[in-house]
Amino acid sequence: MPIYEYQCTACHAISSFLILKRDEPFTPVCKRCGGGDLTRVLSRVNVRLSEETRLDRLADPNRLGGLDENDPKSMARLMKEMAAATGEDLGAEEIDQMIEEAASGDTGEGETAASCDDL
Repeated sequence: MPIYEYQCTACHAISSFLILKRDEPFTPVCKRCGGGDLTRVLSRVNVRLSEETRLDRLADPNRLGGLDENDPKSMARLMKEMAAATGEDLGAEEIDQMIEEAASGDTGEGETAASCDDL
């Protein structure tokens, strides 16, 4: 797919654009600030993996080597990786906020998050 990325010189945001017809003129506009002064940047390669391959990678025990089930930050990282690999939306903004709070060690109630041993 011909997807091109441009960086806004005003807000430095990177915007991606799908360009189906290269022979037609295209003027990119920043998706964040609406600015028109953008510079094309070199994009990273994006390889699509099958669902089976993504799930096989999640099940690889080598990926869990640095996981500490008593560390909320470690568990939050794992949850985000699993959501990204499976394509699942973690849900509403509240769930993402709970993950961020666990990652920071703040439960929002003036206490630090409990470890699995405390439950």
